[in-house]
Order: sequence, then C-alpha cells, then structure tokens
Amino acid sequence: MTSAILPGRPQPTVGGPATARAVCVLAPNPSPMTLAGTNTWLLSEPDSDLAVVVDPGPLDDAHLRNVIATAEAAGKRVALTLLTHGHPDHAEGAARFAELTGTGVRALDPALRLGDEGLAAGDVVTTGGLELRVVSTPGHTADSLSFHLPADGAVLTGDTVLGRGTTIVVHPDGRLGDYLDSLRRLQVMTMDGGVDTVLPGHGPVLEDARGAVEYYLVHRANRLAQVETAVEAGCLTPAQVVAHVYYDVDRALWPAAELSVRAQLDYLREHGLIEDRRSF
Repeated sequence: MTSAILPGRPQPTVGGPATARAVCVLAPNPSPMTLAGTNTWLLSEPDSDLAVVVDPGPLDDAHLRNVIATAEAAGKRVALTLLTHGHPDHAEGAARFAELTGTGVRALDPALRLGDEGLAAGDVVTTGGLELRVVSTPGHTADSLSFHLPADGAVLTGDTVLGRGTTIVVHPDGRLGDYLDSLRRLQVMTMDGGVDTVLPGHGPVLEDARGAVEYYLVHRANRLAQVETAVEAGCLTPAQVVAHVYYDVDRALWPAAELSVRAQLDYLREHGLIEDRRSF
C-alpha cells in the first residue's frame, strides 16, 4: 500500500517545511499514542522576522531549544506560543518555552495561559503579518482548538485529526457528540472554507483535508455501529466491548480505546440507542 491511497494523502515523511508558512519541528517522544512524536509547529510570514509556535510539546529542554534554533536559523524570533489543548505531550513544555523565549502562552484553558490573553472560537491571532483563525474543535478533549491558516489553505488540528490512524475521545473530558460536531465543522471548512491541508499534532501532513475528515466521520459511524452491536451481543462492561470491537488492535492501545468506548457508550445511551446499564 502506498501513501497516495491512504486517507488524507499523507506526506511520506514527518518534520521540516510543510507549507510556505509552516515548519514542523518533531519532538523526540515517539510512542504508540504519539506516533513519530509531537509536531511542534513554527509559523511565520515568509518576509517577517516574527514567528508563532503552536504546541511546544513535552518538557524536553533540547527540543525546546531546537525549536528556537530553527526559528533563528530562518532569521526569526518566536513572539507568541499557542496551545491546541492541554495534554502533556503538547503543552508540558509551554511554561519553560515561554521562559526561554520571553513570550506569553495563549490557550483556551485559563490554567494553561501565561499572560492576560486566552483563546476563544472566532478569535483572529495576528503576529508579524501572519493570520490564524481560532476554530473550536472540542471532543478529543473539552479544551481542544484548531487553527486555520488561510494564507496556506491549511488547518492545524492538534489531536482532533491525526496524520495517521484515528484519534481517541478522552472520556469523560472528551465527548463524542462534541467530537462529531467538530469534525463536521472541519468538513465544512474543507468544502467551502478553502482548507486543503491538515497540519496535525502527530504524524505526517495530510494533503487531502476533505478526504481525511470524511474518513474520520465514516470511521466514527462504523465504530458506533460496532459498539452498539457488541452491547446487543451481550458485552456488559466497557472492557468487554473493547475486546469485542478492538480484537485486532495492539493490546497496548486497549486502555486508550476504552476511553473512546466509554464516550461512545455515553453517546448511544444519551440518544436512546442502548439501555442505561450501571456497568457502563
């Protein structure tokens, strides 16, 4: 199988220049959950000496200094740090990065901010001529945001859409109904908002944003149907549902899969599609 026929048309490698305004600096934290590692995004207008960093990543001083060095090598200074959400592989290094760069940190969650400014849906962030539009995409977590980079026809999705595979809904903070709404919001952007490219929080850049989002929507519908079928077949606990539905998935990922299953069970129960069982 070649990358050309994978959902979203992923690029063959991870890291380095992605668009005219976006460079990925890959964090050295690979794992089954983080794929090749966290994608720290360095964004700037080509003729500007100011840059924005999205998701500085884990608390790894060498990585944080590498992000700064990458900016300086391009003749740029980091002027602002943004967070897609608060998971440690994206945000743990933010406070140290802010210390190293003398910048503020903007995030939806007030607990993650450094400075007076937060982020909210509809905000437009401008730095050195660069324009980023804040898009509300809860579901993976309650505080998940995406950033639309209109000049490049791209969207930075954090963990809402990954460059390979699919993400999890981190129950109970994440909610499946919210996640489906977020995917539909991104779908509309790929249809009439000029978004062609996904710059994900993990994995390769996706050159077919619409194809990726539509694949995610189909995947979620299929998983919901599988979970509902598992319950009808007699599965009584989330762990039993995971074993039934994710039997062909690496067992190291089952604890994460159980979070998504719990979110799916909540969704099915709330919509009257399964009985309200205490074990769920």
